[in-house]
Amino acid sequence: MKVVLSGGTGVIGSAAVPALVNAGHRVVALSRNPENVKVLSELGALPLPGDLFDVDSLTDLYKGADAVINLATHVPVGYAGALPGSWREHDRLRTTGVANVVEAARRAGVRRVVQESVSFVYADHGDDWITEQDPIEITPSTEPSCVGESHVQDYACDSRVGVVLRFGSILGDDPLTRFWLRAASHGRPVGIGRPESWAHLVHTDDLGSAVVAALHAPSGVYNVGSEPVLRKDLVAGFAEAAGAGGQGSFMGPMMRRLSGQRIEPLTRSLRISSDHFEAQTGWRPSRPEFDSEWFDVTVAVDHAVH
Repeated sequence: MKVVLSGGTGVIGSAAVPALVNAGHRVVALSRNPENVKVLSELGALPLPGDLFDVDSLTDLYKGADAVINLATHVPVGYAGALPGSWREHDRLRTTGVANVVEAARRAGVRRVVQESVSFVYADHGDDWITEQDPIEITPSTEPSCVGESHVQDYACDSRVGVVLRFGSILGDDPLTRFWLRAASHGRPVGIGRPESWAHLVHTDDLGSAVVAALHAPSGVYNVGSEPVLRKDLVAGFAEAAGAGGQGSFMGPMMRRLSGQRIEPLTRSLRISSDHFEAQTGWRPSRPEFDSEWFDVTVAVDHAVH
């Protein structure tokens, strides 16, 4: 396929571009600034200028494409997420940006749109399993992602395919994992929510293959991740990888309050199943169960840098 992709230099995009190229697809990557051209070229994509907030430029970019993949995000790392206005660009990408992607795809006659989303849009279900049929909980934090999903679902029809990938929280070779490992190494709390609640995760090694699989999925919303893990085991894994000893610690009420409203969805118990995506596409994670080895690449890179 000829695939036009946005967000190619982000955590998911930098895994997706080489995976798509290796699968035999021709990848055109939207480049919002000159600095990204070299990065995208090295990943194997053809960088072309475009603007997610300019429908006409997107329409021109999408002409002749078999599929459009939108992975553009702007997630603040660590404590920066508590600063006023730090999520404004991210929310605009998830709402106006996705609306523009879908409209441009319609105008250009593109038959498939794949949109990245997050699995913490689901309501807290305790120990019960969660599938794509279970209810979501819309709050100011999750609303932008839900709006983006609705644009893609409205795009889907008998002649067009709209795929939404609800990724678990990403761990592995990425800035946020490094932030939490550094916090754990200094004895700071990294646990969010209740120790006995569930977290839904996906390793950076499995992001690219999931995006490739989405090119063959029927229209719909899909959960993408490994087997759920108890938060106490996740925190213990951080502590072990960081060499901090013990089982690690959880944020208290005061620290959660200081972290702002964005942290609330991350406290939910999310025992999420990705069976539907696997059944429809054959995709399976190469890292099916969480353990401390998930951090090996991150720790090795940090040691090499220092």
